[in-house]
Amino acid sequence: MRASELSELAAFAAVARHKSFRMAGEERGVTASAISHAILNLENRIGVRLLNRTTRSVSLTEAGDLLQSYLDPAFGEITSALDALNRFRDTPFGRVRINVPNSVAPFVIGHVIGPLLAKNPNLQLEVSATDRLVDIVKEGFDAGIRFGERVSEGMIAVRIKPQLRLVVVGSPAYFERRSVPITPHDLKRHFCIQNMFPSGARYAWDFKKGGQSVSFQPTGPLSLDDHELMVEAALSGVALAYVWENRVQKHIADGELVQVLDDWCQPEEPLYLYYPSRRHLSAGFRALIDAMKGPV
Repeated sequence: MRASELSELAAFAAVARHKSFRMAGEERGVTASAISHAILNLENRIGVRLLNRTTRSVSLTEAGDLLQSYLDPAFGEITSALDALNRFRDTPFGRVRINVPNSVAPFVIGHVIGPLLAKNPNLQLEVSATDRLVDIVKEGFDAGIRFGERVSEGMIAVRIKPQLRLVVVGSPAYFERRSVPITPHDLKRHFCIQNMFPSGARYAWDFKKGGQSVSFQPTGPLSLDDHELMVEAALSGVALAYVWENRVQKHIADGELVQVLDDWCQPEEPLYLYYPSRRHLSAGFRALIDAMKGPV
C-alpha cells in the first residue's frame, strides 16, 4: 500500500470518529478541505461512497461503517506496534491529547508540563482547556480530567494531584462597607457572584462544617463562567467571589483580598484522570499519568 493510500484511510478513520471534517482536520493537523479531498480520492479509487454529506452533518454509509469496523482495530495495532519501539528509545515518542477543565488547568497541568517534556523531549502533549462537558472518545482525546471518581461506563479513573477547594473572598474595600460573614447564612445580606457553567446553568456555593451542610445559591446581578473574571470582580470590590483557593493565595497574602468562612470551606472531591478502558496505554501516556499522580 502506498503512503498516499494509507493517509487517505487515516483521514477517513478520523472523519468516521468525529463525524466532522473540521475536527478530523484538527486531529490530523491539516485543513478540513484537505481531509475532504483525501476522502474524495479514496471514494473515487475504490468506487464506493463512504460518507453521506450535508451542509450540517456527516454520517457513514453502510460501506463506510463496514470499513471503519476494520480500520479501527487495524490502526490500533499500528499504534501499538510503533509504541513498542519505545523500548529502543531513551524516552517515549508520540502524541498525547487531554481535556482539562479550564478553571483548574493551571493547578493541575501547569506544574507538570515543564518536567514532563524535559524528561520526554520526543513527547507531544496537546492540552485542551474548557469547562464545557466533553465526550473524550468522540472528540479524539486520549484522556480527560474531572472531579470525583464517577465516570462513564467503560472508563478507568486514576486519582491525580492536587486536591483543590473553593473559598469565599472579597476585597478590603468591600468589607469597609459590609460586615464579614460568620456563617454561610450571612451571605444572603451580601452581593455574591453567581457561578455559571458554560451551558448557562448556575451552581451553588456549597459549605460544610462538622455534620452541617449548607448550599447557598447567589441571586446577585453579576453572573460569570470564568474564575479569572470572578477574581477580577472581587478585586474591584464589587462583590464576593467563590473561587479556587490556589488562584487567590497570592492576592490574600498581599492583602488585596480577604478570605472568609474558611472553617466552612471543605476540600473538594479529588481530581481524576479518566480514559477508555480499552485504550492502549502508550509509553508517553503512562509517563503523563505518572507525572500527574505525583510522588506517593
